[in-house]
Amino acid sequence: MNLKEFLPVLDGMLFGKEDVDILGVSYNSKEVKSGFAFFALSGQNTNGSKYINDAVSNGAAVIIRTEKQENCPVTQIIVKDILKFMAVFCARFYDYPDRKLNVIGITGTNGKTTISYMIESIFNYSNIDCAVMGTINYRYKGNIIKAPNTTPQSLDIYKFMRSVVDSGVKNIAMEVSSHALSLYRVYGIDFDIAIFTNLTQDHLDFHKNMDEYFNAKSVLFKNLWKNDDKNKKYAILNFDDKYGKKLAKLVANAQVKFYSTVKNTNSDFTALNISIENNGTSFDLIFDGLKEKVNIKHIGLHNVYNALASFGAAICSGISFKAVIEAINNSAQAPGRLERVDIEGLEFDVVVDYAHTSDALENVLSAIKKLKPKRIITVFGCGGDRDRTKRPIMGKIAVEMSDFVFVTSDNPRTENPNEIVLDIEVGIKKSYKDNYKVVVARQEAIKEAVFMAGKGDIVLLAGKGHEAYQIVGTQKIHFSDVEMAKKYIVLKKQKENVQSESVQKEFSF
Repeated sequence: MNLKEFLPVLDGMLFGKEDVDILGVSYNSKEVKSGFAFFALSGQNTNGSKYINDAVSNGAAVIIRTEKQENCPVTQIIVKDILKFMAVFCARFYDYPDRKLNVIGITGTNGKTTISYMIESIFNYSNIDCAVMGTINYRYKGNIIKAPNTTPQSLDIYKFMRSVVDSGVKNIAMEVSSHALSLYRVYGIDFDIAIFTNLTQDHLDFHKNMDEYFNAKSVLFKNLWKNDDKNKKYAILNFDDKYGKKLAKLVANAQVKFYSTVKNTNSDFTALNISIENNGTSFDLIFDGLKEKVNIKHIGLHNVYNALASFGAAICSGISFKAVIEAINNSAQAPGRLERVDIEGLEFDVVVDYAHTSDALENVLSAIKKLKPKRIITVFGCGGDRDRTKRPIMGKIAVEMSDFVFVTSDNPRTENPNEIVLDIEVGIKKSYKDNYKVVVARQEAIKEAVFMAGKGDIVLLAGKGHEAYQIVGTQKIHFSDVEMAKKYIVLKKQKENVQSESVQKEFSF
């Protein structure tokens, strides 16, 4: 593709030749090859301008940056907003793959990953391929790519979408974070269906307040466009969340569909007669005058909302009511979301969950309470270099909804984990509870929780979910809650067996 083909749609100042063939695009100088366009992005810890010489040495034909460099040996394009420019440029370079896909965007504080898995399951069960981009990975037709971000840079999105289109897949479910919306990572993408889950406190280190957080989320719905009989657009909104109703007023070019678990709300997708059990959740799903009993493997009221949103996306994608019901009953559970640590002969349960916000933690503990365990033993911490204001809230929720809590470390990053714990304890002290212990080393906290657990108890390891690492300083260290739990469950059973044998010998004659 020649640079001349981009110029009519690009807003930038050109210095150098415009008759240049563009053979590839990258914002990583190490990946640049001959004929590439290099985007000199500035991040939190680095400046892309430092790598321009490396990019040129590797064969870059065009450099895109925000300030002109004198004596640059290749063509330069100088732009005001490089992130927005990159989105427009890459959409053109990859020939607008989003326009050839049914693009389902999922945004909100919690539930995005579970919904993406449910949607994928529904489509696959209906013999329809569906790609997914989300927190755990990016995948289609057996191809799996590790996910560095919930929503990657626009270049990566368009590149992935092009591969999806070329493979023959026509549907994609994409988690859309508030960061992605604010930083133009999904700028210009032609979404067909936009799902809103909920909005609770998170990322206020980035957005400063809830109004800014909401405004970031609302971009996805304001930008639904070209809604007509041949190209219908849908906004699927949680009626039971006040921000869902607020969003409905901002949707200009799409059909609004509400989902709810409350009777007589006139929502489009409604769940009633909800029953939560150890092995899953059942409810009556009502849509367009039809009613069917649904039995999902997922536990908790929050997963009923996730199922309704997924159901709505499938219906709006043209899948029949009965087919969706059958598929959703067989939908897969997302890794690290109320995931049981599976070991035979265990008299108590250990579950891991990604809950790292106050609302998510409350939802998970509410779901566990419905199972009526003898005790709930919770292990949780809060991430460093992130929203500090949610820490005391989570601490208060943990001790009020658990029988015992181990306050520990969770990706401390460059913060002192002991100082993070102090923030959490502010909320705990407000509840006047003393049913907790600080064990900063997460491995030790998991060990103590497992050794404390007895028959009928449930141990919740919250915050990490599917993650198999801890971020300490700037280093990622391998760490898995599931692996740690299994290690100490086995050790506990071994010690119990030794004690049992010892007792038998003492009373033998």
